[in-house]
Amino acid sequence: MVTQRNSVSIVLVAVAVALAIGLGAQAPQPDGAGVQRGVLPDRWQVSGRDCPPDPTFQVHEYNADLVILRESGCSNYEKPFLYLMFGSAKVLMLDTGAGRTDVAQVVDGVIRKWLQRNGRESIPLVVAHTHAHGDHISGDATLRARPDTTVVGLKPADVQAFFGFTSWPDAAVSFDLGGRVLDVVAIPGHEPSSIAVYDRQTGVLFTGDTLYPGRLYVSDGAAFTRSIARLVEFTRTRVVTHILGNHIEQARTPFLDYPVGTKYQPDEHALELGRAHLIELNEVLQTMTGAVTRMAMRDFTIWPTR
Repeated sequence: MVTQRNSVSIVLVAVAVALAIGLGAQAPQPDGAGVQRGVLPDRWQVSGRDCPPDPTFQVHEYNADLVILRESGCSNYEKPFLYLMFGSAKVLMLDTGAGRTDVAQVVDGVIRKWLQRNGRESIPLVVAHTHAHGDHISGDATLRARPDTTVVGLKPADVQAFFGFTSWPDAAVSFDLGGRVLDVVAIPGHEPSSIAVYDRQTGVLFTGDTLYPGRLYVSDGAAFTRSIARLVEFTRTRVVTHILGNHIEQARTPFLDYPVGTKYQPDEHALELGRAHLIELNEVLQTMTGAVTRMAMRDFTIWPTR
């Protein structure tokens, strides 16, 4: 009986160890996981049926050091999200929007507010892109004209050189904003220069157009499949509070999206996804073995373009 009890104990310990290894992306206690907290809106302001003459961005403070901009559908039906993350030494902006907008003026206002709150006179701005498609780079020229601003190039080689990749796309690299370290992961497949950015301070994973509530356009199925598997592995030992992409195309109704070109989405899906969505995407892609086909999931659709 003792031997049997010992054997059971050994098995239970082994199971516990296996679970601990497999659940590295979780926290041992429901105490906030040691990351800085933030707030996302229940609903984003959506463009109305009738557009004002000068549409602008919705500005939302996730917290004091992470600001989210949402472009109006009246400016461009893509309605992309842009992100600003502040460290003590610099601020990183991810993407610059679609069409012609006042993005530089809006960014100036966000930075000015942060500087006033922190008793600072200036902070350098680094503008990077989740990828190089036109609806994410249209504000580059106006931001490039800003003083104390660096705009990262759009080619994969430009991204590799700026962030210091030595093995693209296999190895992640870190980027320090000053007391705030980001991890940059290469994820080609949607577009050759695509990257994901993980913010250690908030636990947010920014995935661009690679994962968001909408149509996940896949230009290179094999590369996309490897990139998603790489993100699953990367997040295995990291707390992920939210996955934030660049669009909302899905409705709150499961398996239903808004058609391409829709500017008014009164019942759109929440922006944030979770690591479970990443795992779900990975599992489906693995069954496709590189030959990616269209597949509607509850909260997004795999959508090959070739």
